[in-house]
Amino acid sequence: MGIQITKESEDDRLMTLSVGPQHPGSGHFRFVVKLDGDYIVHCDPDPGYVHRGEEKMCEYRNFIQNIPHLERPVIHDSTNITYSYSLAVEELTGIQVPRRGQFIRAIASELNRQIYTLYWLAIYGIFLGHSTMFMWPTGDRELFIDLMEALTGARVTHAFNIPGGVRNDIPNGFKDRCLRQISYYEKRLKEYEDIFYNNPLVRQRTEGVGILTKEDAIGLGVTGSVLRASGVPYDIRKAEPYDIYNEIDFKVQYMQTGDSFARAYVPFLDMRESCHIVRQLLDKMPESGEVRAKLQANPRGPPGEAYRRVESGRGALGYYIISDGSPKPYRVKISVGSFRNMLALPHLLVGAKMGDMPVIYWALNYWPVEADR
Repeated sequence: MGIQITKESEDDRLMTLSVGPQHPGSGHFRFVVKLDGDYIVHCDPDPGYVHRGEEKMCEYRNFIQNIPHLERPVIHDSTNITYSYSLAVEELTGIQVPRRGQFIRAIASELNRQIYTLYWLAIYGIFLGHSTMFMWPTGDRELFIDLMEALTGARVTHAFNIPGGVRNDIPNGFKDRCLRQISYYEKRLKEYEDIFYNNPLVRQRTEGVGILTKEDAIGLGVTGSVLRASGVPYDIRKAEPYDIYNEIDFKVQYMQTGDSFARAYVPFLDMRESCHIVRQLLDKMPESGEVRAKLQANPRGPPGEAYRRVESGRGALGYYIISDGSPKPYRVKISVGSFRNMLALPHLLVGAKMGDMPVIYWALNYWPVEADR
C-alpha cells in the first residue's frame, strides 16, 4: 500500500510506516502506524489529500446550481449525497415534493446504495486476496448502473435529485426491467454468501479481528454499517423517516459481534433488504402525477437554518444550511459518515497485527474523498 519505513531514534524496536496516500487501496488517504515487531502500537490518521472545498463552493452558487458539484465527493453514491441537501433546501424554502417524485427519489436512492456497496465489496474482496469477489461485484454493479442510466440519463453522476423532486419521470418499461434485474441479483447474492461470506479463509481472517464493542461504537460516534455491526440497530430511514420511507416495511440489519466480519456482512444484508425496499416502492408508487414542484428561477426562502440527513451507503449523511434569504446559501456544513467512522481506525488498529490492517481498515466503510469533502 505504498508503505514507507523509518526507524524510531528513541527505540530501535519501533518502525514508523506511512501507509498511502498514493496507493489506490488506501483510497487517497494516509495513516501513519508505529510497529513493535508485527504489532501496531500507534496509529495517526492523516486525511486531507483530496480536499475539494465543497462547503465553501456552495456559498457562490444558488441552491439549484450546487447539485452537480456536490455529487463529486461520492460519485458512486451521488443520489444519496444530494438527497439530504435537497431535503434541507426544501425545508428552508417551503417547497413541497409531489408524492410520485418522493417514490422515484427513494428508488434512485436504493439503486445507488447497491452501486456503492458493490464497489466497496469489490475492493474488500481484493484486499482479502479474493479476486472472484472483485470481479463479481464489479460485473453485477453494471446491472444497477444500467438502471440508473435508464432513469437519469447518466451512468455515474446523475444530478437527479433536486430541490422540489427529481429531474424527470421514470421511462416506459422501467418497472419491469428493474424487477427482472433485482430477481437475477437476488440469486447472485446467494452465490456471494456461499463463495465469500461462508468461505472458511475469509471467516478466519475477519472473525474476532478488530472488535468494536457496542459501548465504544456509541462513544466514538460511528455510523452506518459500522455502528449496526456492533449491535446498535440504528438507521435514519427508520429513526427519522424522510419522504415516503415511513410507508415502507423493512428491517434494520445489524449484528452483535462488532468484528471485521460483522462490519463486512451488514452491508451484504443491507443490499438484500434494499431489493425488498425497491419492490415495495415500485408496487406502491402512484401510476401518474408530477415528479417535481414548479420552482421560480432562483428559489429562496426567509432567513433561517435547516439540518436534514439520510441513510447513505456509509451511514448518516446530513447537511446543515444557513439561509440569509438570498438564492444562495449563506453557510453549508456537510456531516458525512466516512469522517465519523475514521475515528474508529486508531482505536481498532492499536494492538492489532500489521497483517490484519487491510481487513480492519476497509471494513470501516471509509471513503476518503467524502471525508475530505
